[in-house]
Amino acid sequence: MDGTIPAPAFASTCRIRPIEVAHGRVLFEGEPKGDFYNPLGVVHGGWIATLLDTGMASAVHSALKPGETFTTLSMTTTFVKQVLEQSGALRCEGTMLHGGGRVASAEGKVYDANGNLVAHGTEACLIIKAARGP
Repeated sequence: MDGTIPAPAFASTCRIRPIEVAHGRVLFEGEPKGDFYNPLGVVHGGWIATLLDTGMASAVHSALKPGETFTTLSMTTTFVKQVLEQSGALRCEGTMLHGGGRVASAEGKVYDANGNLVAHGTEACLIIKAARGP
């Protein structure tokens, strides 16, 4: 958040940035632009899913212990409203639901600039312990 560590490359390409981070809860903002449109003339669902995955995975990441990392096991996404450039900035709230020793789960909700729900989902992540030295 403070810029000490540079953002991952995809973040600027996808116009996604963190707004708030707390233990087990994060808030991201995404800027839908016309260059994310699919052939039907709306923002591609893959971009919305990327915003959703970023929020849910980051919620899990925020609660990891030192020496732990993770990878996504599964993700479900439900789209409930189309997104256009005129929809304004989207807000994704990711919340960790369960943080176990091997598997963590999270949920996410994406809202448009008017507070309308546009997508929601759940995610399961595999928690990986860092390898111990010799």
